[in-house]
Amino acid sequence: MTPAAPRERVAGPAELILRIEANLGRAIRGKPQAIRHAIITLLGRGHLLIEDVPGVGKTTLARALAASIGGVFHRIQFTSDLLPSDIIGVSVLDQKTGQFQFHPGAIFANVVLADEINRTTPRTQSALLEAMNDSQVSVDGSTHRLKPPFLVVATQNPEEHYGTYPLPESQMDRFLLRIRIDYPSAEDEKRILLELSASAGEAMADVAPVLSTADVLALQDAAERVHFEPELAGYIVAVARETRRSPFLSLGVSPRGELAWRNAARAAALADARDFVLPDDLKSLALPVLAHRIVVRSQGDGTGRTREEAERVLLDIVDRVPVPG
Repeated sequence: MTPAAPRERVAGPAELILRIEANLGRAIRGKPQAIRHAIITLLGRGHLLIEDVPGVGKTTLARALAASIGGVFHRIQFTSDLLPSDIIGVSVLDQKTGQFQFHPGAIFANVVLADEINRTTPRTQSALLEAMNDSQVSVDGSTHRLKPPFLVVATQNPEEHYGTYPLPESQMDRFLLRIRIDYPSAEDEKRILLELSASAGEAMADVAPVLSTADVLALQDAAERVHFEPELAGYIVAVARETRRSPFLSLGVSPRGELAWRNAARAAALADARDFVLPDDLKSLALPVLAHRIVVRSQGDGTGRTREEAERVLLDIVDRVPVPG
């Protein structure tokens, strides 16, 4: 009797997540929290906004995430003369058939790097809204679906930098997480100087696909199955309602923001190899998930204090609302 061929071992969610985490670590040195947040965004079927000063690795993290999951990757360099049709596509008349043919734009990819998104005009920024919210685009009365998984990783420089257009609240609300990368530690900076050449692309040399798009979809499905206690839903609602009542805020957390917080917490639990959400998952993600969805009443003086004030108000609310026991 011929012995049965050995079955190929199927990696579980925890192993797949460790693979991509290690892969991203080859490109981004000493930034485990930024890497974890990028993975949470991926598992939560969301989109990631990386906001920081130039030169700290925003684009590298985005490119490394795209390279790690395979699939189709497109990079869009946002500039003041970029048009919506460059992003979503355009219908062109076919002279032979007399019919309009749709030519897809750069948004038709599994991972889209929207580099320096706040350097383009609000009209062009708004071309991303339908794609990010519904995974589809509408052109000339026709709807075109985007193939899953679909992830936008946007980078932007702080608003006080010359030649930027602040993203409107409706656009900000489409991002599951907004994160900073910040400067590396002194030790990591020395390693970068000693190990990397002048070529920025060298950081990507060791980053190859470690997951397939099918793996990503399976992980996203697994994140949706993570158990979420009703008491935690009550905590989310309580925090959101406090932001709407706060005298320091002119705009509080929306129901979309509440759903985003729940989805991110589920993804964080899965990334920690758990099938249930803890209150700490919610509290640790309050700033990256919620801070960009609220607006302080005083818009500050253009020195970046608006963001800091929003985070301070939000942390105060999160600390005051009782956590389910």
